[in-house]
Amino acid sequence: MSWRSTRAAWDAEQPNRQVAVIDLGSNSWRLVVFTYAPHSWWKRTDELYETVRIGAGLGATGRLADDAIQRGLETLGVFARFCAANEIGTDEVHAVATSAIRDADNGLEFVHAAEQATGLKIEVLPSAEEARFGYIAAVNTSTMTDGAVLEIGGGSMQLIEVADRRAQALTSFQLGAVRITEEFLPGGGPARKKDLSRVRDHVRETLAELPWLADSGGRLVGIGGAVRNLASAALHEHDEIDIGVQGFVITRKKLADLVSTLASLPPSERGSVPGIKPGRGDIILASALTIETVLEIGDFAGIEVTEASLRDGVFLARELLAEEDPLFDDVREAAVRNLAIQYESDLAHVAHVGELALEMFDSLVDGGHFKPKDGERELLWAAGMLHDVGMTISYDDHHKHSYYLIISAELPGFDPRERALIAQICRYHRKGTPKLGEISSLADHGDDELLERCAVILRLAEHLERGRDQSVSAAELRGNGDGVDLHLKAAGDLTLPRWSVERYGDGEIFERVFGRRLLIG
Repeated sequence: MSWRSTRAAWDAEQPNRQVAVIDLGSNSWRLVVFTYAPHSWWKRTDELYETVRIGAGLGATGRLADDAIQRGLETLGVFARFCAANEIGTDEVHAVATSAIRDADNGLEFVHAAEQATGLKIEVLPSAEEARFGYIAAVNTSTMTDGAVLEIGGGSMQLIEVADRRAQALTSFQLGAVRITEEFLPGGGPARKKDLSRVRDHVRETLAELPWLADSGGRLVGIGGAVRNLASAALHEHDEIDIGVQGFVITRKKLADLVSTLASLPPSERGSVPGIKPGRGDIILASALTIETVLEIGDFAGIEVTEASLRDGVFLARELLAEEDPLFDDVREAAVRNLAIQYESDLAHVAHVGELALEMFDSLVDGGHFKPKDGERELLWAAGMLHDVGMTISYDDHHKHSYYLIISAELPGFDPRERALIAQICRYHRKGTPKLGEISSLADHGDDELLERCAVILRLAEHLERGRDQSVSAAELRGNGDGVDLHLKAAGDLTLPRWSVERYGDGEIFERVFGRRLLIG
């Protein structure tokens, strides 16, 4: 078994598989390795990256340049050698080419030469199929129901209309960052105002025949390297805690600030802006201007970022969810269960802790003891499922290990604030006075009370499942005068859970948070 086969190989009947997806974009090329068990869990376990710029000069000549072809062949040779070294067979490699190779007069000639030189089979994606993979990636890593998906690469930009989580219009436009830069943003100095206006006008004219964009539901999800780089730059520019860009929203104001910053610099210095990769620096302004204009046309408040890309769409559609309708039923649930499996959680235990926590949460709400914030119940469930992931490192201080593993995870479907709260709830599932601490900059009003409530309830649920045997089948908290009675239903001997609650249940913090004494019924 490969070293990449994580400790999630918990089911002998579902051995881990390994595939590679190679994305031959107009600007950058990537090889990504995914390790997974079908319909169970998945993880990106390796990646190679090279700025090939295969589309350089294509707009002017209609052909792939000789030096770009040479860079491409050399890079594919490295990719093929990597796959061979890691025993990834050619039938386990999905190599897809997009706009530049698709549009070039000599694109197929290049593909045939590359296939002969490397033994890899390269699929040139039609524009609609490229857009479809982008849609699959975005909808499976966000909670979008209605809205639009944007993917911008070096050669083209895809816009997909989404209604009830299903793709409607699949459109592609020659608005890629390399094309726009070469045509409208020439020179080596700061961008001129008239050049910025020319880009915006060109994007407006190109998208004029897209009537659905202005009525697409007010939500725009973006995928791809340019979107991720801009999100990272926005985080740095506004001095926000950086726990990754998954779910982060680049507002129109933040994007306008970035455009101003990037335009004031020569192309050679734009890659030095924190968050912008050097290999993308000279073309990032074109991406920012194009996205900014899409926000204006669609009257979007911002663009929501996902870490996913076309590569993830290919993997999900052709491997993990290989079916006609490759969509997770519930993106958040899939993400949480995936992370729990990766870190070898005792699934029966954590699922039962989550269930007991929700029962106690619901009984307190029904009894009028507090009014929950929107989404609070779901955050508590996620924390219940993930509270023990830190045990993959060590039992000692595993609550702290859980915190930084969750903070570092992507958890598709959750935004940075929600992910930080889940991590902090887990951080306090054993002991200590819950406080926001370093995540304060991400928190909303009332999140300190949310954290206290959820941490105390989760702590209580963990004590009730101390034996990891589901001996407590159900739990409720019912008001009784100045106190709250804990009522349990037994599926086994309750000696251990009662002892754990009475000995370690921390009735003092319960009373402080809920204003009532905890009574063991």
